[in-house]
Amino acid sequence: MSKRTSRGLGAASQRWVVKIGSALLTADGKGLDTQAIAGWVDQLAALCASGVELVLVSSGSIAEGMVRLGWQQRPTEVYNLQAAAAVGQMGLVQCYERNFARHGKHTAQILLTHDDLSNRKRYLNARSTLQALVDYGVVPVVNENDTVVTNEIRFGDNDTLGALVANLVEADLLIILTDQDGLCNKDPRHHADAELLHEVRAGDPALDSMAGSKGGALGSGGMFTKVQAAKLAARSGTQTIVANGREKDILLRLREDELLGTLFITDQEPLVARKQWLAGHLQAKGEVWLDAGAVAVLQQQGKSLLAVGVTRVVGDFSRGEMVQIKDPQGAVIGRGLVNYKATEANQIIGLASNRIAAVLGYVNEPELIHRDNLVLV
Repeated sequence: MSKRTSRGLGAASQRWVVKIGSALLTADGKGLDTQAIAGWVDQLAALCASGVELVLVSSGSIAEGMVRLGWQQRPTEVYNLQAAAAVGQMGLVQCYERNFARHGKHTAQILLTHDDLSNRKRYLNARSTLQALVDYGVVPVVNENDTVVTNEIRFGDNDTLGALVANLVEADLLIILTDQDGLCNKDPRHHADAELLHEVRAGDPALDSMAGSKGGALGSGGMFTKVQAAKLAARSGTQTIVANGREKDILLRLREDELLGTLFITDQEPLVARKQWLAGHLQAKGEVWLDAGAVAVLQQQGKSLLAVGVTRVVGDFSRGEMVQIKDPQGAVIGRGLVNYKATEANQIIGLASNRIAAVLGYVNEPELIHRDNLVLV
């Protein structure tokens, strides 16, 4: 049996976020696979007993709701997806509660939307709640709040949610259980000679082309979203493993450092808490385009963004909202909270800070985005 002895995944005390996908939980859409869930819970309880602090991110509410409602195909209308989620969440939570109770473990339901993690106060509240639950030995079961979410504010998939939760609780490891063995160098559905990659660097740009872009019929993710989730988790120093949830005792074997799935390693130092929060924003209200000189200042000197280096402003945003920061070619190089609303920003682009008052009649801040409110990606 090959092991990952160099990575220390079996260290005595760690915090793990484990995400289980819809296809696994619902036996590819046949309803909740209660036997499989019982097996994962047995493993999760054993992890807790061994000293692992655990947060579970679970898909499956929409798929379970579809089965309960007798629907054969995933609906496209938002209200029908929300209805299915509301019905299915009941069965999902009951199943987890019943199985964890066999091990004397309490569970807690946590439903999140992107708004919860975009609002600084609610972000801190969510983090405090999750921390308290873990301290009490409770297993939080996290899912996207599909009953109220809309396309404009949704995470997009629970792989991304898992990564944001890993950032939120400063996890050592994110494990994404799927119906595939891990990331291959080619799409195994189309290439018989595809080889499983056991260890990669989360920030390697070559991973995107290997992962493809399409998910399955039940979930909204795919290998591509798992690669993106690993990159997001890496920002706070969290390593990610994507592995086949149908492998016998998969979680316990990973605990023993067995060479299963794909490990996404990170060389990044953990970002400070506020930078993690900024990096985790998926929804931006606008864009700020920079000249090459401003890009160099941000990336090489770590300074604030001044209006003089801005060439273009896109979107309708208010002061304090999140914007994407783009280089001259349109590539996103960062995100930040802007000090001026869009109409004001458009009036002062290209201007030195000492000229802002002459144009606007006042000065909110000398910087368009202060470095404390800016994170590079």
